[in-house]
Amino acid sequence: MFIVWMIFLFFTFREGHGYQYETKYFTVPVDHFSFALNATFKMRYLVNNTHWNQESGPILFYTGNEGDIKMFAENTGFMWELAEQLKASVVFAEHRYYGESLPFGNKSFSSEENLGYLTAHQALEDYVDLITNLRGAKDIPVISFGGSYGGMLTAWFRMKYPHIVQGAIAASAPILEFEGMNKCSAFYRIVSSDFRSASDECADSVRNSWGAIDQLAKSADGLAWLSKAWSTCKPLTKASDITDLKDWLVDVYTNLAMTDYPYPTSFLMPLPANPILEVCQYLRDPKLGAKELLGQIFKGVSVYFNYTGKAKCLDVESADGALGDQGWDFQACTEMVMPVCSDGVNDMFEAKPWDLNKYSADCTKKFAWVKPQPDLVAKRYGGREMAKLSSNIIFSNGLRDPWTSGGVVESLAPTVLSIIIPEGAHHLDLRASNVADPDSVKNARNLYKKHIRNWIRQYKEK
Repeated sequence: MFIVWMIFLFFTFREGHGYQYETKYFTVPVDHFSFALNATFKMRYLVNNTHWNQESGPILFYTGNEGDIKMFAENTGFMWELAEQLKASVVFAEHRYYGESLPFGNKSFSSEENLGYLTAHQALEDYVDLITNLRGAKDIPVISFGGSYGGMLTAWFRMKYPHIVQGAIAASAPILEFEGMNKCSAFYRIVSSDFRSASDECADSVRNSWGAIDQLAKSADGLAWLSKAWSTCKPLTKASDITDLKDWLVDVYTNLAMTDYPYPTSFLMPLPANPILEVCQYLRDPKLGAKELLGQIFKGVSVYFNYTGKAKCLDVESADGALGDQGWDFQACTEMVMPVCSDGVNDMFEAKPWDLNKYSADCTKKFAWVKPQPDLVAKRYGGREMAKLSSNIIFSNGLRDPWTSGGVVESLAPTVLSIIIPEGAHHLDLRASNVADPDSVKNARNLYKKHIRNWIRQYKEK
């Protein structure tokens, strides 16, 4: 039995970064797999039909990520450009539990019971219902797009529901970033190589900074100096504060690698072009004393958290801007268990082996009854083997993107292709065209257009 919930509630006209869209809401079940829970919620989606030929044009559908869907709509310009060329409708669907799509309103994160419906599987079912409704009785081809976690979803969408979506562009999609599928050390090695490509001194300065932080953290005076020198919003007074600071730094370096675009952007934070080069101009002498070295580190990371000069203090609570930390923490503690580790020798980080027991214990502290399932994704979506059996999927990977560590980096079947973008950071290929784009990105987009047109043609000829 299949129920489609079809209540359109209201829409408004919005504009962001030059892209205009209607904001709509579509009612879906909280639980697609049990009729015992008679509850629904309003899933938000954004749509633009300016160029759509409703008789022959496709739907270009973005599978929303772990954040407000507007952020992704305004940073995925390739779809908007393609819509004009293909006379297509553009739809950006918001992932449940992110942005405004909250199944239990302001109580969505209040208990593990309410959070239990936050899974990729449920989100994909939401997208199935929405597309089914948008199509109505018409035979309309749908091409799915997504970057990062959204790229994983778009690949799984095509694998699991080939009758719903006719092709998929999965950019920076780490569907192999799971237990037994890759080496846990690969992620931080790529981050480190990005910084080392700017200069050896830059990467070595970061590596030496961890010991410098520990040296100052040994005394109250050292902590007081660090709090003042780094303008922290809250004084650093105890060991857990130092742990939080180090975790924040790791996130910052990772995000800089992900968003190392060749032109200014504001995806996670407002950043200049080639932000790693901007950071590394301050990190030229890894042999400085602790205070001098950390003074330089602070100038470097200020490029990330305070490029606009508007930040009054350093808040180490989050480095991810508009991403939905609450929801992703839960997913990471249940189905999205992605092992990463560092050794402090082949990367610029402190040595931290992957420890599933510790990881599970930390998750239990956050969510009482939750236990990570490191093999769930492999069982549910099949990883490399499932992809081999699929068709009409293009995986793209930028060599400057740390998530390439879990990406599909070789073609798996005649129509399951892998595209490598040497100069590419995190899903750079899905962004709008820019004069600073390297040729490898331009070539990738041209290849996507060729295959998308072919997928649409095949669908119409069936």
